[in-house]
Amino acid sequence: MTAPSDPSPRDASRVAAPLSHIFRSGALSARKPTRFALKPDAAIRAAMAADLGLLAVHAFVFEGELLPVGRQDYTLHARLSARVDQACIVTLTPVPARIEETVARRYLHDFIVPDGEETEMPEDDSAEPLPEVIDVGAVAMEALSLALPLYPRNPGAALGEVVFGPQGAEPMADDEVKPFASLAALRDKLAQNGE
Repeated sequence: MTAPSDPSPRDASRVAAPLSHIFRSGALSARKPTRFALKPDAAIRAAMAADLGLLAVHAFVFEGELLPVGRQDYTLHARLSARVDQACIVTLTPVPARIEETVARRYLHDFIVPDGEETEMPEDDSAEPLPEVIDVGAVAMEALSLALPLYPRNPGAALGEVVFGPQGAEPMADDEVKPFASLAALRDKLAQNGE
């Protein structure tokens, strides 16, 4: 069973994310998997790139299914495949990245939300309460955001050294400011003199 890729007009007014594909949990089959395949067009990919601070999203596919578990719970199993360009942290030039991720979520009808100020993180972080509406587009965007390299850098791009000093004084390089730099220089000088 495949659901339409566009939300109904009534739901569209609530959707702020660039990628949305909504399933009402009460309308999901309790016996068969509900399959989905998100392959956004160029305009949506451009909006996704803007939302995530990327230079471009060249390709994006999020395919999977919502499987019934027991009487009221569901699991989401999906595969995310994407090609994106991020800005190099040094030069700001495009850094291509290929993302291949497996995504899993468990939606539990009887999920108990821990109360109190201090709670222990559960070992299974894929479980969450079964919402009235499951937006697999939002799940896809979250998965892509988490899979992106944190500090993209082009090969050979290196941070330069900045040298500061007060007016009229000779600036000091980073190596000279280090606590043991003068001792290392003394050691090297003594080694050259043969002492």
